[in-house]
Amino acid sequence: MNYLSILCCLLWVTSFSQTKNILFLGNSYTYYHSLPQLTSDIALSFGDTIFWDSNTPGGYTFNQHSTNTTSLTKISAGNWDHVILQEQSQLPSFPPFQVAADCFPYASLLVDSILSANPCAEPIFFMTWGRENGDQGNCANYPPLCTYDGMQARLRESYIQMSIDNECTVSPVGAAWKYVRDNHPSINLYTADGSHPSIYGSYLAACVHYSTIFRKSPLGSTFNSSISQIDAHTLQQAAKLVVIDSLDNWRIGANDAVAGFNYTINGSLASFSLNSTNIDSVSWNFGDLSTSNSLNPNHEYLDNGNYLVELIAFLNCTSDTSYQTISISGLSIKEHKPFTLNYTNDCITINFKSSAEKSISVVNSIGKVIYFKETNERQLILPKLESQFHILTVWDQKHGRSSLKIIQP
Repeated sequence: MNYLSILCCLLWVTSFSQTKNILFLGNSYTYYHSLPQLTSDIALSFGDTIFWDSNTPGGYTFNQHSTNTTSLTKISAGNWDHVILQEQSQLPSFPPFQVAADCFPYASLLVDSILSANPCAEPIFFMTWGRENGDQGNCANYPPLCTYDGMQARLRESYIQMSIDNECTVSPVGAAWKYVRDNHPSINLYTADGSHPSIYGSYLAACVHYSTIFRKSPLGSTFNSSISQIDAHTLQQAAKLVVIDSLDNWRIGANDAVAGFNYTINGSLASFSLNSTNIDSVSWNFGDLSTSNSLNPNHEYLDNGNYLVELIAFLNCTSDTSYQTISISGLSIKEHKPFTLNYTNDCITINFKSSAEKSISVVNSIGKVIYFKETNERQLILPKLESQFHILTVWDQKHGRSSLKIIQP
C-alpha cells in the first residue's frame, strides 16, 4: 500500500471516530475484569474513545444506587453521553409483582436523576445473565428460577419492561450470553461460582456494550484481552448478531429523530409533507437560499432547475437530515418572478432575489388594498391575512411589476 492510500485510510477512520463520556453504575458484575475498561479498549481498537467513571459496590441494587452519595454525585457531575445501569443480579428475575415493587420504581428514580443532570444523556439498562444452573436458593419459591433458561427469560422480560417504561435503551448482554451458551457451549462464560463472569463473559459483555453504545459491529476488533483470537472473534460475532441485527428489540435508536419527506409539484409551487418520526421541530432549506420552519410548507420557485432540498428534523438532543433533489421545469420566461413565498399558519414570508428598492401591495378579494410597503429588504413577513384569497403585487425597476395570487393556508 502506498503512502497516499495509507493516508486516505487514516483520514477515513478518523472521520468516523467518536468520543463518549460514560458512567457505569452497578455491582460486581460490572466490576469484574474492569468491564468499563474492556469496553474502552474495544472502542479504542476502532478509533473510538471512551472516558468513563463507575460506582460498583458488591451486590448493589438500583434502590441503593438511587440514594448513594457517590452514585448521585457522579450522576450530577454531568456531561455524560450514556449512563449504564446494572441491577443486582437476581432481583429482576423474581416474580413480576416483586420486581414491580422492589426494582422498577428505583430504575425510574435513577433515570430521572440522570436526565435531570444530563438532559442529553442516554440511560442504558444492562441486561444481565442467568446463573449457570439457575438460582437454586430461590428455586423452591419461584420455579422459573430453577434453570438458567427460566432465570434468563425473567431477566430479559424485566429489563425490556424497564426500557419501555422509561423510554430507554437495553444493552442485551444477557441475550448474547444465551446465544453463546446455546451455540458455543465450549466457551465458559462463568467463574467457578456459576454467577460472576469469567474473562470470556466480561469480554462478551464489553462487545455488547460497544455495539449498543456506538451502534457498530465489534467484529474485527484487534483487542482480544487475554483470550484467543478465535474465541474473541466468536464472542464479537455473537454480540453483532444479537445487537446490530436486532436494534429494534433493544430500543436502540428508538428516541432518535428520523427525517423524511414527500413532495408534489404544481408549476412553480412545491408542496412538502413530512414523512418523519420522533420529531418536535424541523428546519427546511429549499435549495434556493429560502428556508422555513413550518412542518408542511409550500414553496414557490422563481426559476426552472434542479434544487437540493434539505430537511433537518429535531427531537430533544437528536437530529436527522434528509435530502431530495426536485426538478422545476414548468416556468416560462414570463413566469419567472423576483421573489418566492413561504407559507405558515400565522404568516407569509416573501424572499426577494435582490435588495433593490421595491414596493409591495396586497389586495383582498373585493379589491381593497390591505397592505402596502416600500423597502429594500430581501425578506418581508406579511401579517396574518383576514381571508384566504389575495393578490400580491411587487414592483421594482429591474423586474417591473409581478403579481401573484396567494392563498392563506
